Amino acid sequence: MQMLSKKAACDSHGQDSSYFLGWQEYEKNPYHEVQNPNGIIQMGLAENQLSFELAESWLADNPDVLGLKRDGKSVFKELALFQDYHGMPTFKNELVKFMAKLRGYKVEFDPKKLVLVAGSTSANESLMFCLAEPGEAFLLPTPYYPGSNDFKITGCALEDAYEQAKKLNLNVKGVLVTNPSNPLGTTMDRDELNLLIDFAISKKIHIVSDEIYSGTVFDSTSFVSIIEAVTDRNIDDTHELWNRIHMVYSLSKDLGLPGFRVGMIYSNDETVVAAATKMSSFGLVSSQTQFLLTNMLSDKKFTSKYIEENRKRLKSRKEMLVSGLSDAGIECLNSNACLFCWVDMRHLLSSDTFEAEKELSKRILFEVGLNISPGSSCHCSEPGWFRMCFANMSQETLKVAITRIKDFVESITSSRDNCNHQLTFLDSRRRSVSKWVLPLSPYDNNEPAER
Repeated sequence: MQMLSKKAACDSHGQDSSYFLGWQEYEKNPYHEVQNPNGIIQMGLAENQLSFELAESWLADNPDVLGLKRDGKSVFKELALFQDYHGMPTFKNELVKFMAKLRGYKVEFDPKKLVLVAGSTSANESLMFCLAEPGEAFLLPTPYYPGSNDFKITGCALEDAYEQAKKLNLNVKGVLVTNPSNPLGTTMDRDELNLLIDFAISKKIHIVSDEIYSGTVFDSTSFVSIIEAVTDRNIDDTHELWNRIHMVYSLSKDLGLPGFRVGMIYSNDETVVAAATKMSSFGLVSSQTQFLLTNMLSDKKFTSKYIEENRKRLKSRKEMLVSGLSDAGIECLNSNACLFCWVDMRHLLSSDTFEAEKELSKRILFEVGLNISPGSSCHCSEPGWFRMCFANMSQETLKVAITRIKDFVESITSSRDNCNHQLTFLDSRRRSVSKWVLPLSPYDNNEPAER
């Protein structure tokens, strides 16, 4: 007799997929520049550690915050006792100001339309519960599109996906996008956003825009939020579309605080906000965390310095990886955001198959000592693409990783050259032998044999 639910007994959880093989091997043998220089370097973790000391420096300058004090007086009791699931108004006010700042103040956010939850994963889950019934579908424009068009969203791709869902008898409730994109590291341009908006209007469906990487954009002028895109269309605020536009955000990537579990839902639909707020009781952000971050985000001098410096460091580190890979004969998709690069290793595959991609991924893991994410784990339809993270390690460790991949590519190239040389030699021998054999074949009229 089954004592557990089907969900608990199911073995299809992501943790059991091949994607996590590298994580498991890394945990067994993590790289350390002194203690374990031959260990595996973690390039599968999209974590931002490049500006961590800026946050630590702020904490050192504001010891009262860590001591749970306000104006020198303890607020421990105030924070330790019951907090309702609406969240602290002061924190929500500072959070929407920070979100507006990241977007160049081109849009404003209303704290009353914001729901606090424990991370963006919880935010997406709660939002799906609010927008769809079990069995209904959202379209996800993941890297399904071939590299020839730089993985951009097209109207044809949206229509094709919608029709495929209909053929499967799925009721499509909306489109879920990540902007900036994980794993591409690119921002959606206005043409793509307008395609989405037109598509949502024509199909009468929702748009959910996950914008957790908005603060990692190297060029702040190149990022357009879904809220800004709809606003710029001069769509009347009474239009029904506004109630179908929802945004997800988190401080995990932009401030490098994934352990603090701070996520949020932003929606114009009052019913969605009310329902999601009630659901947030299953995953609240602690009052201590809200208190600390209220003080940090309210320091405008700090946030300005952090945003500017973080963008510079991300751009510099990304360029370091791209340059190193280019020297090894490996190209990357041109990107302008995020903590990783979308890397083209199609030329290193033994064949144009996902089996060959899996084989290459394992070789890079076990022979090279790098854990990177294969494109198939991101549902890429074209084998040979990989995601490489660069912001979760020191510059010295990244140099080691680049050296390792260069040596690996050289070994493959050398092996192929030797193989080609041997094939050329054998082919030459065959041609040489044929010149000697053919004349010795007996023909009555001495005519050359047909070849």
